[in-house]
Amino acid sequence: MPLESPFSYEVPCPACPLRTCQVFQAISDDELSFISKLKTGELRTGPATTVLREGTPSDQLFTLLEGWAFRYKSLDDGRRQITSFVLPGDFIGIQGSMLGDMDHTVETLTPAVLCSFPRKRIWELYKNCPSLAFDVTWLAARQESILNEHLLSLGRRNAVECAAYYILHLYLRADDVGLVTESRVRFPFTQEHLSDALGLSLVHTNKTLKRLSAEGLVKWEHGWCFIPDIAPLAERAKFDLQMLRTRPLL
Repeated sequence: MPLESPFSYEVPCPACPLRTCQVFQAISDDELSFISKLKTGELRTGPATTVLREGTPSDQLFTLLEGWAFRYKSLDDGRRQITSFVLPGDFIGIQGSMLGDMDHTVETLTPAVLCSFPRKRIWELYKNCPSLAFDVTWLAARQESILNEHLLSLGRRNAVECAAYYILHLYLRADDVGLVTESRVRFPFTQEHLSDALGLSLVHTNKTLKRLSAEGLVKWEHGWCFIPDIAPLAERAKFDLQMLRTRPLL
């Protein structure tokens, strides 16, 4: 008897709720049809689920449809660096299709739904749908640009500027996909996760958040982040609010 597939199929691509978000670029009917044929189904997981693991291959690529996740790299002694948080609409796993084994781990923070695409068929994009192949390349290049900005934060911004930049970056990305209401967003990660992203100790991270709160820039309580005005926070973080945010959705 064949093994039961871990993937279900409940949300057809033409009915994808993410495509109503203005941040995602419009695509043609032919491109949408191609994506629909490429999609295997949906992987539904709980929180703290490893979707991709560093050092191992993966047969699948994913677009996060619902929930939050994070990417990280770790040392042998368990210390880790969170390289980015994954929000709905993000395409994950492409690094492995270029490098073989995954060079990082992806773990869910919340219950999540991920649209699955067979890794071995990614080359069909390049053969048969150059416009979508360009989108994949663009997404990979954009991720590198974001990582460069975070590297600048880790190396040259002070702790307050670094935290301000990272929080504003996540807030704007959450706003892009409709997760911000009345200037408030629910961040499902802990201060420990944030410290692993900022490269600060947990104590230093806590003090830095209190500093931002004392300056009236950010209020963080019980997982809820409130930003009364993004302009002064952007100035504190040296954040370019004109940065391009529209992007493809696969």
